[in-house]
Amino acid sequence: MDRFRYYVENQIFGVCARLGEKWKISASSIRLYFIYATFLTFGSPIILYLIMAFWMEIRKHLRRHQSPTIWEW
Repeated sequence: MDRFRYYVENQIFGVCARLGEKWKISASSIRLYFIYATFLTFGSPIILYLIMAFWMEIRKHLRRHQSPTIWEW
C-alpha cells in the first residue's frame, strides 16, 4: 500500500505537491479540497488539474531546452 501511495503522491503529475510547496500548504489538504470540489461540481476540477499538469510538463521541457547540458544534444 505504501508503494501505491508513493506512486500516487509523487509520480502522477505532482500538481498537488507542487502547489503545496509553492503555497506552503500540505499536499494532502490540497488533495482533499480537490476531491471535495470534484464531487461538488460534478468533475469539472479534473479539467483544471489536467491543464495544470500539462503546463507543468511544458515548463519542465522549456527549462531543459533553454539551458542544455553537454549530454543533451
